[in-house]
Amino acid sequence: MKKIYYWCGLICSLLLSGSVSASNTEYNVAKGLAPASNQSIQTLKPFEGQFRILGYKFYHDDEQAKFSPVDLAVSSGLFADPQIASQISVQQYDRYLKWSIPYLPVPAKQAIEMVFNIHFVPASPEIAQQIKQIKRGDLVHLQGELIEINDKNLVWKSSLSRDDVGDGACEVFRVNEIQWLEKQREI
Repeated sequence: MKKIYYWCGLICSLLLSGSVSASNTEYNVAKGLAPASNQSIQTLKPFEGQFRILGYKFYHDDEQAKFSPVDLAVSSGLFADPQIASQISVQQYDRYLKWSIPYLPVPAKQAIEMVFNIHFVPASPEIAQQIKQIKRGDLVHLQGELIEINDKNLVWKSSLSRDDVGDGACEVFRVNEIQWLEKQREI
C-alpha cells in the first residue's frame, strides 16, 4: 500500500511541477520578460505622460493577468493637481474604472480625457518590481508605448484616443520607465 501512495505522490508532484512551469511561462510578460512562443506584442504608438495615481488594483486570475498584473487609475493635466485629485473617488473592478468627483471644474468631455484606466504591462523585471511601490497620491512620469497583445483567443488592443469611454477605452501600456516626481501620502 505504501508503494501505491508513493507512486501517486510522485506522479502528482510531477504533474503539478509541469503545470507550474507552463503557467510560469505564460506569465513571462507580467514579470517583465519576453512573451512565450504563442504570444505576441505589437507596438501601436509611443506614449508617455505625468500621472497622479488615484488607485490601483492587482490582478492574478483573469486572462489579462498574464500580461498586466495591475491596473492604474490615473489623472493627468489639471486633474493631477493634488487638490483636485483628492476629490476624485475611484472604483476598480474587472479591469474597469468608475470614478466621480463632487464638482467638475471643467466640461465633462474635457474631464473624461483627464481621468482614465491604464492596464500596466511591465517592459522589464525592474519595472515589474517598481510597480509594487506605486501608491495612491504619487505623481509619476511613465514612458513606453501603447500596445496590442495576442495570445491564443485573446486580442487585447489599447485605445489610441483619450476621449473614448466603455469597453476598449483603456490604455494597454507597456511601461519602459517610471520616474517618481512626487511621493505622496495617501490622498
